[in-house]
Amino acid sequence: MVSKFGSSLFNATVLYFSHRHSAGTYDAETDTGGSNGAGMRYESEGGDPANAGLQHARVFLEPVKAKHPWITYADLWTLAGVVAIKEMGGPDIPWQAGRTDYVDDSKLPPRGRLPDGAQGADHLRWIFNRMGFNDQEIVALSGAHNLGRCHADRSGFDGAWVNAPTRFSNTYYRLMISRSWKEKTLENGVRQFVHYDEDAEEELMMLPTDLALMADPTFKHWVEVYAKDKEKFFEDFSKVFSKLVELGIQRDQDGKVTNSDNEKGGYHSAPKKSSKPGKPEEVDNYEEAEPLREQNEKVGDEKAIRARL
Repeated sequence: MVSKFGSSLFNATVLYFSHRHSAGTYDAETDTGGSNGAGMRYESEGGDPANAGLQHARVFLEPVKAKHPWITYADLWTLAGVVAIKEMGGPDIPWQAGRTDYVDDSKLPPRGRLPDGAQGADHLRWIFNRMGFNDQEIVALSGAHNLGRCHADRSGFDGAWVNAPTRFSNTYYRLMISRSWKEKTLENGVRQFVHYDEDAEEELMMLPTDLALMADPTFKHWVEVYAKDKEKFFEDFSKVFSKLVELGIQRDQDGKVTNSDNEKGGYHSAPKKSSKPGKPEEVDNYEEAEPLREQNEKVGDEKAIRARL
């Protein structure tokens, strides 16, 4: 159902990051956020500057939703993330259905729960420990930076981590260890690290949070493990991504979702949205609705960093 859409590798990378940001709002202490509900359908979450650019993935999946209206957005988005990883050469990842779609935006998590790529190791632990991830799992999840690239007009950062950003591998770790990374300040004032690959005639980049993995002894250990052993990385990534997919989901022994929203409202599949975010007449060439564009421009002017982890 989704695999033919994942066959476009550019779109597959966006599908992955869209799901990761949807699930990455989870807070274990308050049991709020996570992949249930498909909160990005609402401006308060979908319009978060940390999610800039991810509307493309949601629009991309609308034909699937139109053809299969019974599936919830929450299930569709998580399934798309799993399929995207596989389509790009990654491991098989366990996935279960049963998520519901929120009927309104009253239960959406507050903004500020997604990672800030300009920070260091303490910030990574603060963000991911809140979700229930340990140090090894944080490093494994960071390996998804084998995929995609940053855009200065979205995250504030610019460039790809690896030469082949649509192929899932452990190259991210190997480059982190084997290359020299020099600090560079972009025209927008954002600080990142770069390495110029003379063979490919291409500049690669790393975020401050990426190189923070090398500065912390525990994180560095797992970077070295995954740089040497691709199969170990694939095995651990499959486990941690499956865990990410299930954040905020409670199931009984038969695998049925027992979250209160599912119990009270049943398996609620929200109706198909417009094929374009916002009002069609107010969407620019980048498919960014006017309210979201204004907010993103404001954030950009303030030189704030939008998450892309």
